[in-house]
Amino acid sequence: MLNAYLALRRVLTVILLSLAFVQSCPITSPLPTIQLPTAEVTTLSVTDFGAIGDGIHYDTRPIQSAINACPSSSSCHVVFPSGGKYLTATIHLRSGVVLVIQEGAVLLGGTRLEDYPEDSSRWYVVLAEQADNVGITGGGEINGQGLKFVERFDDRKNVMVSWNKTGACYGDECRPRLVGFIRCKNVGVWDIKLIQPAYWCLHIVECDITSIHKISILGDFNTPNNDGIDIQDSNNTIITRCNINTGDDAICPKTYNGPLYNLTATDCWIRTKSSAIKLGSASSFDFKGLVFDNISIFESHRGLALQIRDGGKASDITFSNINISTRYYDPSWWGRAEPIYVTTCPRGSGSKAGLISNVRFINVTAVSENGVFLSGTEGGFVRDLKFSNIDLTYRRWTNYSGSLVDYRPGCWGLVSHRMAGIIMENVDGFEVENVRMRWSAVGSCDWDNPLDFRPSTVNNISFVNFFSGLYDMQ
Repeated sequence: MLNAYLALRRVLTVILLSLAFVQSCPITSPLPTIQLPTAEVTTLSVTDFGAIGDGIHYDTRPIQSAINACPSSSSCHVVFPSGGKYLTATIHLRSGVVLVIQEGAVLLGGTRLEDYPEDSSRWYVVLAEQADNVGITGGGEINGQGLKFVERFDDRKNVMVSWNKTGACYGDECRPRLVGFIRCKNVGVWDIKLIQPAYWCLHIVECDITSIHKISILGDFNTPNNDGIDIQDSNNTIITRCNINTGDDAICPKTYNGPLYNLTATDCWIRTKSSAIKLGSASSFDFKGLVFDNISIFESHRGLALQIRDGGKASDITFSNINISTRYYDPSWWGRAEPIYVTTCPRGSGSKAGLISNVRFINVTAVSENGVFLSGTEGGFVRDLKFSNIDLTYRRWTNYSGSLVDYRPGCWGLVSHRMAGIIMENVDGFEVENVRMRWSAVGSCDWDNPLDFRPSTVNNISFVNFFSGLYDMQ
């Protein structure tokens, strides 16, 4: 296990270094130097500390005892043997500890309010804070039992149990996350299944050097806020070979309290009822030096999305070799089946307009029920976008109403607007090269034109080898 861990770290470092060279602009922050664990390793089993693993009785104390027994002088693997279902309240990782949840083992998150810390920001099944060289692996499963938080099942959007009724926190999002790393360095999450989070699934907060590799995330498709991977205020992150099938945003970089630099996501498969990849909407600080490559997005509500709402800037971003299919689900979920969605507008009257610049879309193929939406504001233009080798196919196959532009969250909400292949507003600098746009002649009455914009708000655009036309898919 340790040799595999070391080998993985080396491979991911090489991948990150090589991918950095495909950035459209140099990255100003330094590339990561991963500090590998020492060769010495201690292995402890939670069953040796009294864990029962029957899924009924809580194993929190023996699990935490095993973690606390790990020596600080070496790396430590805390093993959950196959066949057990280990029910637990919040457990806290320490530096040097890797949870090894073996294939066939399940770590079950508790569903009671008393299972979690008094501070609602620490509501996680597994939590590491200010720890170095920590991780989770083993081939098994962490299950948040999210369906037990459903107060009323709804095919459109489930109504969830919210602990704000107890005064523990405020709002409808008072549910525990599944796994969190806060202010950690050298984080590894690989070869693990993350199932049914009650809220967000994997949360990386103010961390440096994080490797997320070959994980599967399966959330409930009708559960709101069921995000897959949220990367918050963190630098030097790589996500590879992940399979994400969940109800809300799948890969979601956010900036609440600091900037986010050097994020690479490659070789992933995504299905979601919201955005497959979304920058924001929390966007108070900068996003810079991001690469998304070789990703398949299947029947999601929105494909590639930038939602800058809080005054931050997003720049030097590349989306390449991406296959997308998007469809309508329901207006209660953000998104209107846009394959590409680039927006900057103030969240509210007290918010500042942000800025999006130097974003490249290269080798993207999309089959969608709606068109591309590129929208800046007077105080926050979208600048210097490039579409290169893009194939867009538009057709309707659901019965949900179209002809709406979705600015949510904040801004102007849902606005009636004729459908178009690309809608542009407040854009300064848009280069199109080798773009093919087609839509079905069947059921195309909602479509107005391939390009929709007012010259007074769109400047410095260039189209080279642009094709648009109808075709019959029958």
